[in-house]
Amino acid sequence: MADSYDIVVIGSGPGGYVAAIRASQLGLKTAIVERDALGGICLNWGCIPTKALLRSAEVYETLHRLDEFGLKAEKIGYDAEAVVKRSRDVAAQLSNGVKFLMKKNKIDVIEGSGSLAGNGTISVETKDGKKKEIAAKNIILATGARARVIEGLEPDGKVIWTYREAMVPKTIPKSLIVVGSGAIGIEFASFYRAFGSEVTVVEVLDRILPVEDEEISKEAARAFKKRGIRILTGAKIGKTEVSGNGAKMSVTVNGKTDKLEAEKVISAVGIVGNVENIGLEKAGVKVEKSHVVVNEWLETGVKGIYAIGDLAGPPWLAHKASHEGILAAERIAGVKSLHPIDPRRIPGCTYSTPQIASVGLTEARAKEQGYEVKVGRFPFRANGKAIALGETEGFVKTVFDAKSGELLGAHMIGAEVTELIQGYGVAMTLETTEAELMQTVFPHPTLSEMMGEAVLDAYGRVLHT
Repeated sequence: MADSYDIVVIGSGPGGYVAAIRASQLGLKTAIVERDALGGICLNWGCIPTKALLRSAEVYETLHRLDEFGLKAEKIGYDAEAVVKRSRDVAAQLSNGVKFLMKKNKIDVIEGSGSLAGNGTISVETKDGKKKEIAAKNIILATGARARVIEGLEPDGKVIWTYREAMVPKTIPKSLIVVGSGAIGIEFASFYRAFGSEVTVVEVLDRILPVEDEEISKEAARAFKKRGIRILTGAKIGKTEVSGNGAKMSVTVNGKTDKLEAEKVISAVGIVGNVENIGLEKAGVKVEKSHVVVNEWLETGVKGIYAIGDLAGPPWLAHKASHEGILAAERIAGVKSLHPIDPRRIPGCTYSTPQIASVGLTEARAKEQGYEVKVGRFPFRANGKAIALGETEGFVKTVFDAKSGELLGAHMIGAEVTELIQGYGVAMTLETTEAELMQTVFPHPTLSEMMGEAVLDAYGRVLHT
């Protein structure tokens, strides 16, 4: 067999391509197998292009607030086709960037669909139907995930959309139903509402953004309703009828059934791992609930086979996948003093308006785990920079262990909180207590001052409220 490698990565998303780069840095002969575009879903159809869309929405909304800043403009409008094109151009730029990184790090890129063929062999089927085999001492599976499909709401690409169709609309629909209120659903609801769609969010659980702290969910619901987004929680979805004019969906809330009508429906009810057709059963790799089972080192239980990212289960986050890719590569290379990834220290972000970000335990979860907690809060409306920016909606919340002073969690809603949250992430990684955080000097005037104030508030020392 002519092609033999130390590591072969199947899938080039943010987990796969980062794993390949780190493996190459460590001196391992590396190849990556990709059936579509380099960068995977994240760079091409997820994280990056959606942020480009949301940026257009943010600017458009700001244009309608110009009078608040003493400014004027006439004939404010948008071009949906141009908005989408910018998003696709951003995605293409970054995919090409990954291609450059592969070349720079001397990583062989093999185009095609890869599957485990046993005994350290990978079978690759190219787009023209040809097959080749390559050998690998170690294999990292990074095939990612796809949108979950629920019965009665099967996407048709025309009226019922997944995230893919929702990212490339030819026109902005006048009305839209979003099923699911996780980060994906809420981001699309925020985007389409900004451009004038009548948006209804349908959530089967009792609150939107159910993984977030309850206070954050409550504030988010209030903010979204203020922007004109209708929110139905505790909803039971009945029959959905699709026609050329749109969809009619039967939804029951508190025993009352309503018939919702909209031009489009976005199904955003979670994801399932891409475990099919990659030879897992043949190789003896265990799968549970559409995800590959791994240990703390991302090992599957089959010697030399690892799995990372969305394929290996929640949280389904690109940055989590990247760090898992690094850990897997370093584990294979024999790097000393490695540490398993602590999921509590992985921040989560939702890029809606307002933004939501969190890291660590919610207040409720901390109490469930037996902690006695001290909780601090600080509102945007009391921060000088927020007032100057005209962004006074939201707050910062901290949760501490009352006995040790350990920062257990931090939760934010408001402008640019997705940029702020990493400050708390670093603090948790360094095992910082309230004492060190209180001694930290936050620059003025910045939004980050709220982070310090929220710590002070937890200990009865807040200064500006």
